[in-house]
Amino acid sequence: MIEDIVRQSPALFLGTRLKRLGERMQADVLKVVERAGLPLQPSHYPLLGALDRHGPLSVGDLVLATGVSQPGVTRNLSRLAGLGLVATEAAGLDRRRKVVALTDRGREMLAASKRDVWPRVEQAVVELCAEADDGLIARLDAIEAALDRKPLHRRAEEAAGAGLSIEPFTDTLAPAFHDINAEWIETMFAMEATDREVLENPRARILDPGGDILFVRAAGLGVVGAGALQKTGERQFELTKMGVLERARGRKAGEYLLDALIRRAGALGAETLYLLTNRKCASAIHLYEKAGFVHDADIMARFGARYARCDVAMRYRGPLLASNRADA
Repeated sequence: MIEDIVRQSPALFLGTRLKRLGERMQADVLKVVERAGLPLQPSHYPLLGALDRHGPLSVGDLVLATGVSQPGVTRNLSRLAGLGLVATEAAGLDRRRKVVALTDRGREMLAASKRDVWPRVEQAVVELCAEADDGLIARLDAIEAALDRKPLHRRAEEAAGAGLSIEPFTDTLAPAFHDINAEWIETMFAMEATDREVLENPRARILDPGGDILFVRAAGLGVVGAGALQKTGERQFELTKMGVLERARGRKAGEYLLDALIRRAGALGAETLYLLTNRKCASAIHLYEKAGFVHDADIMARFGARYARCDVAMRYRGPLLASNRADA
């Protein structure tokens, strides 16, 4: 027997389940509409109801009034216009602004719906919700309000960073700084003298001159990433020696660490923040671009010779906001 995968993973597929539930209910509503002899679709009713309550509205106002996407509103208005139920007219004296209004036939059709369809459907839904759980409607209201406060995509992004935390440099973590960076450098390139100098002497080369080193820790894995801010001039820092262990890839640790390093640069008073890399590091470059770094020929000309492998130089163009917290 084939299992219902949507029911088996209710949280993961909640949107799909709500959609299929809506489609199932709309199919049943359509049967009620057809028995009443009306040439309407259930998806037409929110638009007709909005026009009935508010009077003539623009397409944008109908989007706000119904919560339906603009393409969806436009598509349904076209069908309603084809049925002679709505018409477009000028908004008052402004002949350029158009609004949609119910026609006489539209008002007649809506009156018939209010008499023969809406009360029956509403009562059926009330009974259905009471049979299932009399708090369902209130819970749906609460879910929509929660999505208004914070959309699902933002919640998913934050969930990707769950279990991650930023830690400051300590001498105990110095070996981790070396090993994390040695892993990606030796895998993709060859260790250069300047690499060894920084990785083997992080306090003397990074911290004592006014820079900083941060680490990212992942729950269950320990310290999995590190990155440094090396002071190279007055209010000028190089983002350098940033890496994440292979076993921690896919947990957004690099993105989480990069954000912390940018904020830490602001706290250190940076006005110029730049980095040097190689085009082979395509995924890292994409991450930098997403964070606000742009390719910069001047940075390449001034600092690119520091590494034999350097063929990409980038400067941070976003706001460097001061923060007193290393993990801000």
